[in-house]
Amino acid sequence: MNLPPFLLDHWLAAHEFASPPIRYNLAASTGPKWTLGELQALGGGLDLSGVTISYAAPQGSSALRQAIGDFLGVDPEWVVATTGASEALSILYCLAARPGANVVLPAPDFPAFDAMAAAWGLGVRHYALPREEGYRHRPEHLLAAADAATVLALVNTPHNPTGAVVRPEEISSLASGLAGRGIPLIVDEVYHPLHFSGRFPSAAGTPNVIAMGDMSKAMSLAGLRLGWIVDAEPERRKRIIDARSYFTISGSPVLEALAAHALTNSATILERLSAVATGNLVALSGFMQSVSDTLAWSRPEGGTVSFPWFRDGRDSRPFCEALARAGVLVAPGDCFGQPSHLRVGFAAQADGFADALAIFERTLRNRS
Repeated sequence: MNLPPFLLDHWLAAHEFASPPIRYNLAASTGPKWTLGELQALGGGLDLSGVTISYAAPQGSSALRQAIGDFLGVDPEWVVATTGASEALSILYCLAARPGANVVLPAPDFPAFDAMAAAWGLGVRHYALPREEGYRHRPEHLLAAADAATVLALVNTPHNPTGAVVRPEEISSLASGLAGRGIPLIVDEVYHPLHFSGRFPSAAGTPNVIAMGDMSKAMSLAGLRLGWIVDAEPERRKRIIDARSYFTISGSPVLEALAAHALTNSATILERLSAVATGNLVALSGFMQSVSDTLAWSRPEGGTVSFPWFRDGRDSRPFCEALARAGVLVAPGDCFGQPSHLRVGFAAQADGFADALAIFERTLRNRS
């Protein structure tokens, strides 16, 4: 299997890890960074000196699973830890794969969804998120895309790259409709609970839903490389744990202890994320208004990214390259199969966001 080039990671790696590094990173999809010292100091501090550096349970330590369960409001027995949401997705695809089967995915979507489906021999059927409707997920579009060979369907909310949100009642209705056809619904909620249009519960525990999340996005701790699957169905969960054992054996006890500590102090972490994201989103909204003759957008309802587009339909990559040379990084839309778009993150850059937008506008005007 020849995987397609991961254009988004190629773009990010070329600039985020350059020397000198990019000055303002608006391409990142995470929140503001934490140092190990800052993380350990939360809630009175965490001492890791007693942690044994060995294997952990394949499903994750009891402390970690309890912390995830408390964070999501579900039974910790339903939780299986994974190496990031990427391993969670690969496990679910692996267990569902069979000759001729397909998965139903949104369009646009995060590029790994399609590539990893193909890697496991699964066909892909897309349901459109109409740009003219603010990328709203219409359950009837997803249900119409599924056919007799569909083994999984996926909803990503808050959505990457658009920031669109699927309401809990829509998820419940969709999961119910798929259940009648024997199709589980995966809900990728790595940005939960960062919503700007209300407070919504996790989809974990909704009948016929397999939820997956991680520490990378809303929790702003990508370096922990820790995620999870939440599945209330016990027999399928046994297979998920077996798959985790085959794939990576277990997580790191050190990283699991850090993750459990972070989740126990999630209110503090999320407060910082929300302050940066909401403040920068206000600034980004003003910026988008000032350049509305050139760029259009759908204001995100949640998450940390937006997906504006050039009104004239031009390929955004030359502009993104010019903007990177000026010191500001955004992601070109061809990384998501939408060349006229660009993904703009607004939560990782805790300082200097206004300066970055000023450079953005100046570069845009010089190339218009």
